[in-house]
Amino acid sequence: MEVRNKLILAINPGSTSTKIAIYQNNKLMFIKNIKHSEDDLKDFQNISDQFQFRKDIILKELKEADINIEEIDAVVGRGGLLKPIPSGVYEVNEKMLEDLKVGVLGQHASNLGGMIANDIAKSLSNTRAFIADPVVVDELQDVARVSGHPEFERISIFHALNHKAIARTHARSVGARYEDMNLIVVHLGGGISVGAHKKGKVIDVNQALDGDGPFSPERSGSLPVGELVKLCFSGKYTQKEIKKMIVGKGGFVAYLGTNNAYEVEMRVKEGDKKAILIHRAMAYQVAKEIGAMGAVLKGKVHAILITGGIAYDQDFVSNITEMVEHIAPVITYPGEDEMKALASNGLMVLEGEVKAMEYV
Repeated sequence: MEVRNKLILAINPGSTSTKIAIYQNNKLMFIKNIKHSEDDLKDFQNISDQFQFRKDIILKELKEADINIEEIDAVVGRGGLLKPIPSGVYEVNEKMLEDLKVGVLGQHASNLGGMIANDIAKSLSNTRAFIADPVVVDELQDVARVSGHPEFERISIFHALNHKAIARTHARSVGARYEDMNLIVVHLGGGISVGAHKKGKVIDVNQALDGDGPFSPERSGSLPVGELVKLCFSGKYTQKEIKKMIVGKGGFVAYLGTNNAYEVEMRVKEGDKKAILIHRAMAYQVAKEIGAMGAVLKGKVHAILITGGIAYDQDFVSNITEMVEHIAPVITYPGEDEMKALASNGLMVLEGEVKAMEYV
């Protein structure tokens, strides 16, 4: 009996764009990054208000590309700021839609992914809607949650989709199962996350959204706590301004006036002394975080995997490698392919390789 290829639509809403892709099994058939100007979005009060606008644009682009949406088997949306959940593929249900709409952990464009996926799937026959490995994936061991004061609990928010996809890709490349390996995975992007993967679970990771860990192109990472407290009560800045210093105007932006990591890389090559120092300092902090995760895994690490856009910067990766290669081999997977990761997760459910989980 001939098995029909599965057609999957992946949807990844960002703050100023919506990426969509069509995959036939694991083969990319169509991809589009739809940009949204400030004028496009200025009239929407909340993220959820953008739902119809973004959905209509997606359907328009698919129609113009002559894609018959009636043939789509699954729609997989980027998971948003839901309640903390274990890693996996989740079928969109009413409880998830409710939490995405209100933003139980905050308002973010990725909250629209599951909402739009569900609405498109419902309009078709025999089409299922999923999300996969949202940023709130939480597999922390209990000891990792303790911060030092009961008023503050460490939480898990990181680049789970890319972490898990790269870890599984690497495991397959060496003929092993992800669930049998100990890995340290480093995502280098606008935010930076470093996770300890033990036998298929991320048992410790820095809170990459606005919390601890290395600074990044636009985030301040861990700051000296005493100095931060003084600044908060200095009367010089509002809460919103301080929040912006930490997320959006920290890191490279604060030191070098840009969040463009490639621009910083070029300044380093041109001999800009300040750029060289800050570039090296960011790599230094990433390496320190890797060392910490090596301790979490008790030194039993099969490999250190470096991924994300900044992984293309060979000098940056070299600076990290020279500090951590004594822990385990360092392997680079430059860039990120979130669209393929979303589609692959949907395909695994359609082919019965994994079972879709229920969000409760």
